[in-house]
Amino acid sequence: MRRGRYARDSLERKGFREIGHIRKGKVVIQSVDRAIRVLTALQGARRMSLSELATRLGLAPSTTHGIVRTLVEHGMVVQERGSSRYQLGPAVLRLGNVYLDTLELRSKTIPWAEDLARRTRLAVRTGVLLIDDVVIIHHEPRPDGSRQMPEVGIVIPVHASALGKAMLAFLPEEEKRVLTSGLRSMTGETLTSPEDLRDQLEGVRSSGVAVEQDEALIGESALASPVFDSTGEAVGAIGVVIPSGEELARHGARDAVRETARALSRELGAEAWPPRRSGV
Repeated sequence: MRRGRYARDSLERKGFREIGHIRKGKVVIQSVDRAIRVLTALQGARRMSLSELATRLGLAPSTTHGIVRTLVEHGMVVQERGSSRYQLGPAVLRLGNVYLDTLELRSKTIPWAEDLARRTRLAVRTGVLLIDDVVIIHHEPRPDGSRQMPEVGIVIPVHASALGKAMLAFLPEEEKRVLTSGLRSMTGETLTSPEDLRDQLEGVRSSGVAVEQDEALIGESALASPVFDSTGEAVGAIGVVIPSGEELARHGARDAVRETARALSRELGAEAWPPRRSGV
């Protein structure tokens, strides 16, 4: 505690006046931290009133109001028409698109995803890890001409996603963190036992393919394989979405998913697929 206080005092003497606290040895600016927590709450709940936000975040209503009004001024949050509720604003989408445009994985994955969708006749997702979730950075619809919702930007809990499990199996530090942080249930099929998830990840390391069966959404299953870059790091995963009820262990798309992940990894500079796991 004394050490944290010394760090705070030292930083304030250097001109950093608004230090909220020292978290895991890192300086956290309180106002920025609170603004991000507001955005995160709205991302999860979609629409919330000021009082709901204040309760969720444990902040005074006046403090919450000030943060939200500032975010509104910058287009990060907008007030729902004819309502007292707030939701994420268009500036968030603009930032998200800029982020996507900077991802080499996304630009490289597009032709491979198109080919995988054509070969399997299934929808294809590419995702990256964001703390405890997978964010979809590219979605290739099923090539059957049917109307399908775009999925870029959706998030899926990492432990309930084939994409997430494909990455976790080759990221030992992230695997350890997820296994010890509590696995929330999305459906009755979600893996909530660390031992069961650990066993599945061991299987992914052996086969190169992760499975998901009704774990994030009832009626939806998936197969996915990890994608590596030139450093051997798992930087993402690519996979197909399969209607539940089909046998995943011997599904015809398994080899195609694995081959696509291997080819995409090679294009990103990976020397081997899968490489030896770092940290083991």
